[in-house]
Amino acid sequence: MASIFTRIVNGEIPCYKVAEDDNYFAFLDINPIVTGHTLVIPKKEVDYIFDLDDSTLAGMMTFAKKVAASLKKNIDCKRVAVVVLGMEIPHAHIHLLPINSESDVDFHKQKLDLSDEEFKTILDKIRL
Repeated sequence: MASIFTRIVNGEIPCYKVAEDDNYFAFLDINPIVTGHTLVIPKKEVDYIFDLDDSTLAGMMTFAKKVAASLKKNIDCKRVAVVVLGMEIPHAHIHLLPINSESDVDFHKQKLDLSDEEFKTILDKIRL
């Protein structure tokens, strides 16, 4: 069965799409820990990020760099953190988190409760 991320790429589940090319896809996390929290995935469904072939992994990081540049430019932050956990969804992915301090990277804290309108406002700022 396809992962939820593959279903998002295939248009079966709606998302707030930030960027897409032939091999990669970026979209806003619907349970963000910070404003602009974005997920970057390869379209090719592979569970563990380090099981990706070298070319796909390198391409994914290059794609993520473009998305991170848009986040840094358009969201008030000092840096964009890159986090790879990979336990919750069996599809390799990178979390991009606009942060002002290391304490902003806390996946145990209360998630932001954003409205559809707030997600769309963020998306309008960062979409590539």
